[in-house]
Amino acid sequence: MLGMALAAIDGTIVSTAVPQIVGDLGGFTVFSWLFSGYLLAVTVTLPLYGKLSDTFGRKPVLIAGIVLFLVGSLLCAAAWNMAALIAFRIVQGLGGGALQGTIQTIAADLYPLRERPRIQAKLSTVWATSSVAGPVAGGLLAGYADWRWIFLINLPVGAVALWLVARHLQEPARPRPAVRPRVDWVGALAVFATGALLLTALVQGGVAWPWLSAPSLGLFGASAVLAALTVVIERRASEPVIPGWVWRRRTIASVNLALGAMGLLMVAPTVFLPTYAQSVLGLGPIAAGFVLSVMTLSWPVSAALSDRVYNRIGFRRTAIIGMGAALLILLAFPLLPYPGAAWHPALLMLLLGAALGLFQLPLIVGVQSTVGWAERGTTTASVLFCRQVGQSIGAALFGAIANGVLAARLLHAPVDGLPDDLDAVARALEDPDAVAPAAAEYLRRSVDAAVDLVHVGAAGAAVLALLALITLAPRRFPVITEPAEAPAPAETVGPAGTTSPLGTAEAAPRPDPCQDRSTGAP
Repeated sequence: MLGMALAAIDGTIVSTAVPQIVGDLGGFTVFSWLFSGYLLAVTVTLPLYGKLSDTFGRKPVLIAGIVLFLVGSLLCAAAWNMAALIAFRIVQGLGGGALQGTIQTIAADLYPLRERPRIQAKLSTVWATSSVAGPVAGGLLAGYADWRWIFLINLPVGAVALWLVARHLQEPARPRPAVRPRVDWVGALAVFATGALLLTALVQGGVAWPWLSAPSLGLFGASAVLAALTVVIERRASEPVIPGWVWRRRTIASVNLALGAMGLLMVAPTVFLPTYAQSVLGLGPIAAGFVLSVMTLSWPVSAALSDRVYNRIGFRRTAIIGMGAALLILLAFPLLPYPGAAWHPALLMLLLGAALGLFQLPLIVGVQSTVGWAERGTTTASVLFCRQVGQSIGAALFGAIANGVLAARLLHAPVDGLPDDLDAVARALEDPDAVAPAAAEYLRRSVDAAVDLVHVGAAGAAVLALLALITLAPRRFPVITEPAEAPAPAETVGPAGTTSPLGTAEAAPRPDPCQDRSTGAP
């Protein structure tokens, strides 16, 4: 949980300190790479860490990730200019990739199927709390101390996490392989390069350069060539970083696509709702953050209770119900009155969190339960990788949609000289003297129309997730029960080879890790 908190809080804590960082180091034109560089490093390293954890064990990979993250944090605190800070943020991201994927895999290793919703809900709570607390902590440290403390506070938290993992995490003994494991470093480099080029094109397109410009077309073309080369390399490798079975197995492939679509739709509330709350509803930054943060209240609760649903009707049906509810909620957003009250979008976010908790957790628990220990790290990493790529695609796609709507509406604006992109419009509405009252009202209606269309697009992503589950996912996940695990509660193949949604395959009971083995006492 401490490791999860490190990865979660670092994704948001820098945001409120950007003015202080730019004022000290300069580099305003490239500061967005403080976030993009970290995101790139986390995303493209997920498949590699998943394969390494399957090959050498979770503990060494997690320890290496924490150490690398702390080294990056220390370097960030010592940065002397914006270029150095961006480079050191990438080092942080290289460690963050190990934290995200390996922690989710360890949770599946340590807890049998019946207990995974409880621990996954706790991890979700840690992630949500850290994400919400990040901007607040960053603002306080930047305003009352120094922005460098944003990175220095990682050191004591990470040191405690490192000590606890090194001392108390005991992995079960596994038979040593007859052949020494080989790491596909060429494939890892190809995956890294392909992901880096693709995500750079998605993150910077329409921001640093136009979509149809030479840099965008060149990056997309190069990423396509590298993707084809990566497929060739991985097919020839004896131990590929991204094995072909990840996409040949219907269960894993459908979950990958469904969670990629969820990453796509998540951009609508997380990126555009704060702008809507401030520009349209006239809320301050703290109140706007609360409108979004209510989603983090219902998500863990829904996830923790999801086992009561999927134990009865199965993983696939539970996820379909969750995403179906999310689709209706997203379609309800454009129906909100203008300008409306703050509780209107807050209620929708509360319901959306509950729907997505019912969607995501059953899929992650379900797909982890269809593979053994030796494939679980790779499977988990592929799921998280697809979700991260979906978020990057969503940021680019919905950003283009929002700016396109604004450009079209402002083309015939009642006054001249108005801004024509979402960020510039939001900044203009923050200054009451920037535009006339009539023009300000027109801008607010334009933002409302843009964010409405973004949520319609997010509803389209929800449809894609549903199609992936309905057309590709098997009706019952082929859950396996390893000897060290408790009996699986759902969708397990019975003694006669038949599958039942309430199957109870027999297996040796899992010993309680918190129990004294000699006395039986807690």
